[in-house]
Amino acid sequence: MFIISNINASPSFADTISVQRGKAFAKANCSQCHSIDGFSKSRRAAAPPFRTLHERYPVETLEDALGEGLSTGHPRMPEFRLDPSQVGDFISFLKSLE
Repeated sequence: MFIISNINASPSFADTISVQRGKAFAKANCSQCHSIDGFSKSRRAAAPPFRTLHERYPVETLEDALGEGLSTGHPRMPEFRLDPSQVGDFISFLKSLE
């Protein structure tokens, strides 16, 4: 019989996969302007590093906007509309940077 203690100490495999998928989306669609890691500067000065987004607002508040079509007032930012699983993965990735 095996006893597993402190089972919540590390993220689950599913959580890890979700973060990886969210990071892959960010790398393919966002990294041209935003820093998507824990240390580098964004390629565009006006594009906030993703690791700082939680300092501005709870990243969970992006869920609806990402699912309905995220757009901003500046022309360089493309509009994104993610399917529900992509939204969850992307939010998981952003939360992993906090």
